[in-house]
Amino acid sequence: MDPTFWHQRWEKNEIGFHESQANPLLVKHFRELSLAKGRRIFVPLCGKTLDISWLLSKGCLVAGAELSQLAIEQLFMELGVQPEILRVGELEQWSANNLDIFVGDIFALSRKMLGPVDAIYDRAALVALPGEMRNRYTAHLTEITGRAPQLLISYEYDQSLKEGPPFSVSREEVHRQYAASYDVTLVTSTDVAGGLKGKVAAKENVWLLKPQ
Repeated sequence: MDPTFWHQRWEKNEIGFHESQANPLLVKHFRELSLAKGRRIFVPLCGKTLDISWLLSKGCLVAGAELSQLAIEQLFMELGVQPEILRVGELEQWSANNLDIFVGDIFALSRKMLGPVDAIYDRAALVALPGEMRNRYTAHLTEITGRAPQLLISYEYDQSLKEGPPFSVSREEVHRQYAASYDVTLVTSTDVAGGLKGKVAAKENVWLLKPQ
C-alpha cells in the first residue's frame, strides 16, 4: 500500500479507525500476555491510539512505530508531554515518559534501533496491510522483536463485499503467518456490532501468540 494513502487519511482527518477510548478487547484480554509492570510492549502502526495511554497507565514501557508524523504530533499533544526527537537511521525517534515512537516506514526499523521488547500488541497493523504485504510484515515484526509474545486483534469477513482497510485476515492466514514461530491460540471471536463500518457482517478475533 502506498504510504501516500495513509498520509492523506491523516491530513484529511479521515481516521474512522481511531477509537475514542482504549480498545475494550485490549482491556479485557491484556492479562493474557502476563506482562509485569516495567516491561516494554511494542505497538506497530500505532497512530495516536488511546491504547498507548492505557498501557502506560498499567505501568508498561511502550514503543510504537507509525508512518504519519501528524498522528504522532497529535499523540504527544494529547498526552500532554513534550517529546525529545532524535534521528535514528531513516526514522525519527520521539521519546518521553516511558514512551518511544519511531516515525517513518516500519520496514526501516531494525531490532537494534527498536531495543528490547517483551510483548507486542497489534490491533491496527496486520489488518491495515493488503495481502501482498502481510508476509513481509509478519516476518519483519517477528525478527525485530525477537519473537516476543503477541496479542493480536484481527477482523474476519467476506472481503468481496467491502474493500479494506481494515482487511479481512482469516484464521487460516493467522496460522500460516505465525505458526512457524509461535503457538497460536484463538482467545475469543465476537461479532462486530452492526457490522464492520455498518456495511458487512464481521468477526473480531483476539489471538495470543506465544513463542515456541
